[in-house]
Amino acid sequence: MTETFTATIQWERNGATFADNRYSRVHEWTLDGGEVVPASASPSSVPPPFSSPNAVDPEEALVAATSSCHMLWFLWLAAQEGLIVESYTVRARHSGSDETGTIRFTALP
Repeated sequence: MTETFTATIQWERNGATFADNRYSRVHEWTLDGGEVVPASASPSSVPPPFSSPNAVDPEEALVAATSSCHMLWFLWLAAQEGLIVESYTVRARHSGSDETGTIRFTALP
């Protein structure tokens, strides 16, 4: 069985000049269940007001999604072995860049 997962990404220029990079990176993700998630470039790479510190950025979403998959696998594995897990908390993090200072995801938690 093949599953399909979808997301709609919505961004609008809203009259901002574009060619000079002075446009908002704030946008929305609408997930396949209908949830709307405010998203933006990270304020560490694009300063406000062109980004939003209150929105999810793609890099942190990738770390969270990977860590969530790891947790779900761990819980499944524990259940298969008859173990009971009362809680699960992990502080996932990725940091790193290449020799030019560009952020690179070469390994995830």
